[in-house]
Formats: sequence, structure tokens, C-alpha cells
Amino acid sequence: MTAVSCLQEGDIPIGAHLVTPRRGYTHHGIYVGRGEVVHYMGLSSGLRRGPVAKVTLEQFASGHAVSIELEATARYAPIEIAERAQSRLAEDRYSLLSNNCEHFCSWCVHGVARSWQVERFLGGPRRMAQAFRSALPVPTGSARAQVA
Repeated sequence: MTAVSCLQEGDIPIGAHLVTPRRGYTHHGIYVGRGEVVHYMGLSSGLRRGPVAKVTLEQFASGHAVSIELEATARYAPIEIAERAQSRLAEDRYSLLSNNCEHFCSWCVHGVARSWQVERFLGGPRRMAQAFRSALPVPTGSARAQVA
């Protein structure tokens, strides 16, 4: 996936996966036309959890740059992506780790809910734990010593 900067609303195709930077993460939504974006509000407007909502492009951007995440392997046609996004309006099951705005957009585009941000975040501690374990001395006669 590659991001392309979007300068004007007219440059955004229906069904586009939009991304806008926030402090420490990126926020995701689906462009559904007429200057509107469907997104999981989640924690995008503070610490209070929010549902899937349709907002203006300006509200979605919240003063930040917006880009299009190019989806070379989209499972659905652009109009279907927009319809899938709108089918979940008012859903209120946000979860930072398992049902966030990126999971939502991945489901709309690919049919599978996935968040690269969550996977990178969770993979970091796992890799650190593995590196720490491999740096520990191996007791003589342990199962780990026999496997190595």
C-alpha cells in the first residue's frame, strides 16, 4: 500500500481508503462521495469512544493532511467498498486492538479486518521478549539447550 497526497476533494475517488496522521498513529476512513467520509470515530475526537459515522472530509481531516492509501489488491469494486462502509454506520463496537478505524477500512476494502499499526505495535514487544530470552544463559540439561 502506498499513500498519495490528496489536495482537492475532486481528486478523491469513491471507495478510496483515506489516511490522516494523528499524534502517534494514523486515522483511516472510506470516501463515499459528496465530500463525505465514513470512519470509526473510535478515539479520534478524544478519549471517549465513538461509533462508525459519516462526516465531512474536513471533519475527518481535523486540520491534518489527508492522503489516499492505494489498494492494489482490493477485493471489492470502489462502489462496493463505499456501500460496505455505509452498511456499518452507527456500529458502536470500537476496540483499539481488534476493531479500530484501520480494521474497519481493511474490512471494507479486502473483506478481512486487519490493522498494520496494531500488528507492528504488538510485534515490537514480542520481538523484544524473544531477543531477551535468546540472550539469557541456557541452564545445562534444559530442554532449550537440547533443542538449540
